[in-house]
Amino acid sequence: MLEVCNIVKEYEFNNEKRRILDNISFNVADGEILGITGKSGSGKTTILKILRGIEDFDSGFFELDGEKIEPNAGKDKQKFLACTSAIHLQRNFGLWNGPAIENIIRKLNFQIEGHEGLPEPDDDLNYDELYEEAMYYMRLVGLEHKARHSANLLSGGEKQRLILARQLAAKPRLLLLDEPVTMTGPDTKQDMLDLIKNIKTELNIPIIVVSHLPEVHLYLADRVAYLEEGKIIEIGEAEKVLKHFLKDIEEQVPLTDKADGRPIIKVTGLSNRFVLLRVGEVLKFEDISLEINKGEITAFIGPSGAGKTTLLKMIAGLRAPKEGDISYLHDGNWMNIIEFTLQRMDLRRKMSIMHQEFTLSPHSTIRDQMAFKLRLKGERSLDYARKKAIELGISDEALDTLYKITEVNEDEKDKALKELNLSIDIYSKLFPLITRENVDEHAVEVFEALDLPLSILDKTPYQISGGEHVRAYIALALVSRPEILILDEPFGDLDPVTLRDVTNSLKRINQTFGTSIIFVSHHMDFVREAAHRAILIDNAKIIMDGKPDQVCGKLVEMSHAKYLDHDISELVDN
Repeated sequence: MLEVCNIVKEYEFNNEKRRILDNISFNVADGEILGITGKSGSGKTTILKILRGIEDFDSGFFELDGEKIEPNAGKDKQKFLACTSAIHLQRNFGLWNGPAIENIIRKLNFQIEGHEGLPEPDDDLNYDELYEEAMYYMRLVGLEHKARHSANLLSGGEKQRLILARQLAAKPRLLLLDEPVTMTGPDTKQDMLDLIKNIKTELNIPIIVVSHLPEVHLYLADRVAYLEEGKIIEIGEAEKVLKHFLKDIEEQVPLTDKADGRPIIKVTGLSNRFVLLRVGEVLKFEDISLEINKGEITAFIGPSGAGKTTLLKMIAGLRAPKEGDISYLHDGNWMNIIEFTLQRMDLRRKMSIMHQEFTLSPHSTIRDQMAFKLRLKGERSLDYARKKAIELGISDEALDTLYKITEVNEDEKDKALKELNLSIDIYSKLFPLITRENVDEHAVEVFEALDLPLSILDKTPYQISGGEHVRAYIALALVSRPEILILDEPFGDLDPVTLRDVTNSLKRINQTFGTSIIFVSHHMDFVREAAHRAILIDNAKIIMDGKPDQVCGKLVEMSHAKYLDHDISELVDN
């Protein structure tokens, strides 16, 4: 049994106190699932962190299994919470490198040795037992076939399931789940939701599920709490509470009519095999051909691990196929992005990519981050960089690589810089400084299209709301006026009210600038609202290509997604 009484939490921003949680009270019985919903930034995750003991609070208390926890509880109470609760935080892909199963073995070893060191298979007498127990948890979350796959190469949905398996291995008395199915396809969502129901039955412990998806709460929760600006507005039956939450959702902005249908990207005969050591072939693309049309919004959908992100990265020129061409229409000519040419950087300047695990720099203002983006992708950036590269003795090929890796994650960037024997400081030497006036000039029209106030330019990400954070990142991607915007599931963890705002913003961007947009998404409502066209991918093959309603319907049918039987539109008045 969990009892929460009058919890208050305040943060200090720039010498100003801000109340994040305001007298929060609720209870969760053994064997009960409480859902928590609310807009981004309403305090949902903070509640979970406090209950886990990784975040302190200012007043109030809570009780778990009769143990009372008050502010500044001390190490003994923190140790109690660490041993009796488990938490899965949203966008938390903090996993150990190496085979996926070793993440579970490490967690099990922690309970024996007090640390997450990896026991030696040949030397440790317990290793075989730990391996078998770890396989039980891998099977429980449907990942037994990925046990020997490297954890960092799992899809977003697979990482979510692996993290849940780690939490279950701790044998918790309280389970805290923050967006546990955010980055997964309908098939994996269904499996995860049924798994959570089974955990409720088998473990008979209090479970709290934070989710922005109304259909998740309708399928899963015994009761739902609606949180707004740090206060619980209502707790009760899911449908009633969710209808209250969605009462003020913005109306949909209509999609523009499709452009003239001329292709801007041609993928021809693309083939690639992805093989992992000790596992073998995991994805095999064979003779994939498709076209992306100018001015359209195109969605890639499919089950988790189907190859959507991998295909998107190949199309973006971030991963080279073994065979085939990926050509872009550039200045009236077709250019293969796979092959090095002096003009390839000019093509990349016209593209912008937003990755699944995106983030804004927490300590820099939005203006500073926009200035850096304009340094790299402003109109005169490349001419300046080419001249500087000659002065610094940097070859055309090295400059091309440096420009490419501005669009990859930090690990890949660090590896590439190391191979070039350069540091991150090289960018400040190669690319021109951008003035405050330059940022203002480029930001105005983009901010207007995204319905963002210009006042956030001089704020850090900590000082803006969750919805503003996402739209600010989109503004960052758009400030250089790219012709092509590529998005890899960046909006999976947004509440439906904020997601509608962002969806409308993307449609305005498409209408205002004629931007061609390609995105990967597991969110069927988002795809239906935002896309002109959807392409269904499964097992590295194109299964269907057509109208979003029909293609999404096919995926739902393939996935046997019972949780989508609820008609969410009935909860929304507009």
